[in-house]
Amino acid sequence: MNPAEAYILNQTEPYQSILLYLQSAIERTIPNAQLKFKWNIPCFYCEGSPICYLNAVVKKGYVDVGFWNSAHFTKYLDQLVSDNRKVVRSLRYRSLEEIDNELLIAVLQEAYNLRMKAFYKKK
Repeated sequence: MNPAEAYILNQTEPYQSILLYLQSAIERTIPNAQLKFKWNIPCFYCEGSPICYLNAVVKKGYVDVGFWNSAHFTKYLDQLVSDNRKVVRSLRYRSLEEIDNELLIAVLQEAYNLRMKAFYKKK
């Protein structure tokens, strides 16, 4: 078992179920995405470019789906949390019921389409 899968399977509930669901949704939406383990969390890459990461933030009670290239996003900005981060924005889930599939898929598709863009947006 690779470390990213172990990270997901070693989480307590409800985090494990949320992470497994998100992993499945990402793999269905971006079939060529590769699950890697970077910075001690599961990260999805496509064609060498980062798409998103999954992070169980147990102390605060949610799972974070973070997007590195969100500086280039033009849609769904009101749904993404920046939480005092300069570039990365994320979708956060406290339960499976909170997951809006249409929104998740749309944000994943935008991240995929922008995968070759730089981390920062040049002015």
